[in-house]
Amino acid sequence: MNNFRGDTMKSINSFILPRSGKILKNRTVLAAMTNKQSHENGVLSEEEKTWLIRRAMGDFAITTTAATNVTEHGRGWVGEMGVWGDHQIPELTNLATQLTKAGTISLAQLFHGGMRAPQTINGVQPISASVNTEPGMNGIYTRALENHEVIEMIQSFTDAAIRCQKAGFDGIELHGAHSYLICQFLGDITNRRKDEWGGDLEGRSKFLREIIKSIRKAVGPEFLIAVRISPIIEKIGIYLQDSLKLADMLSKMDIDMLHISCWDVFQKLDDEPDSPSLTRLFREVMTMSMPLVSTGAVWTSKDAQYVLDEGADLVGVARVGIAHPDWPKYLGDHTYSPQRPPFSEEDLLEADLSPVFIDYMRSWKNFVIGGN
Repeated sequence: MNNFRGDTMKSINSFILPRSGKILKNRTVLAAMTNKQSHENGVLSEEEKTWLIRRAMGDFAITTTAATNVTEHGRGWVGEMGVWGDHQIPELTNLATQLTKAGTISLAQLFHGGMRAPQTINGVQPISASVNTEPGMNGIYTRALENHEVIEMIQSFTDAAIRCQKAGFDGIELHGAHSYLICQFLGDITNRRKDEWGGDLEGRSKFLREIIKSIRKAVGPEFLIAVRISPIIEKIGIYLQDSLKLADMLSKMDIDMLHISCWDVFQKLDDEPDSPSLTRLFREVMTMSMPLVSTGAVWTSKDAQYVLDEGADLVGVARVGIAHPDWPKYLGDHTYSPQRPPFSEEDLLEADLSPVFIDYMRSWKNFVIGGN
């Protein structure tokens, strides 16, 4: 325990990342968001670059790309950007250069879909920690990675991080959340291995920890490494107590921030009003020197201050950043409460979403007028 006391109000203003000394202009993070705007070969499109650069110009301190796959057959959806080939570096460089000019810290989120990399997209049987399936796989089961393939996958993540560094990104975020491959290794339902990569939390987290070690060795001390995890996903065997233990482990490693994907930062455990928030629980088990990012259902300046007061160092947002690219600029106004969905197509086009992105957003309930 770090004896955290949540009685000191933090300002939304600048923050220094302790390990690297990098200065953030404020405490806001644009979280990674699927947008399906890139090319079939994984090369970034102009539309995807425009979307991200506009948010960087809107004063987000950290701008994170959408999840980007580290192998050719790791795609989770159509229109996904990739970092699995050198042919993708030129446009990655173009994006990183423009994000730097806009004054934001740039992170590329690295992932592999695992059992969520459909055969219909990738043309191969999905892989995972163990033999698994999930709704939407049309009865196709994953193949469990063999030991040498686990080692090769760690190298794929490392090679992807090296490409991002060559392209000029400030760092990467490892996507260990939302039931993708790293998360599948962490879950005790999706990971039923009997070897060194399974078993107790120490074994199930080894895949993630070895990726971190391999990347840090390859990229050196200046490059940022963030890790995003889900506190609870019961369907794959991610439970809060294990996630808290994992946070403690990770906070002692050579990373720059831990990002918890809460979905709703205001949700109380067991729906008890006096229960601590997830943000507070994670802050209490982590070393104080490890920055904590908390994301989920933040819209107003009051919401952002709540997250900081609960112990987060940085506030992550997703949906509010879609329609409000200048969101960070208004947080100094304690009464700021931006418009919420549904949004018109015109609103979203003005916010630099492409028609492809808007069509994807129509699948989100009540987000676009005339959508689902």
